[in-house]
Amino acid sequence: MYICGLRISESTSLQISHINSQEHTLRIIGKGDKERIVPIPEAMLEQLRQVWKTHRHEHYLFLNKSASNHVVPNLLYKCFKDALGKAELSTSLTPHCLRHCFATRLVENGVDISIVQHLMGHASIKSTVIYTHLTAHTRTQVKEILNDLMN
Repeated sequence: MYICGLRISESTSLQISHINSQEHTLRIIGKGDKERIVPIPEAMLEQLRQVWKTHRHEHYLFLNKSASNHVVPNLLYKCFKDALGKAELSTSLTPHCLRHCFATRLVENGVDISIVQHLMGHASIKSTVIYTHLTAHTRTQVKEILNDLMN
């Protein structure tokens, strides 16, 4: 979810046919059945291959208990909450926070906001500009730039 900026429902219903190993991309069918293509790092692609090898289901990557369909979002939500507890992190966090972190990191690293908009699957740029908020990292960068300008 974090590496590709996916919603929980997009993660649980990943289809094998939507993974393009050659191009290192995922085809995501998001809200309102909108399609978007997102890059996937080689290391993550390899991890997904390992998951698939455990069951070799013809359609879905993450399966329900009976291996008849994809896993439901509620189960992933519960696993996320359990992991937060074990890591002694705030249980007020949600899986959707991973999506926000993905977009924030892209913006912090200089990715153009229109590209972030596309990767997030936002119809309006207004939904994406919230990620331009000043984080501690961004404040430090701005401070360094201003200091350089003054020198």
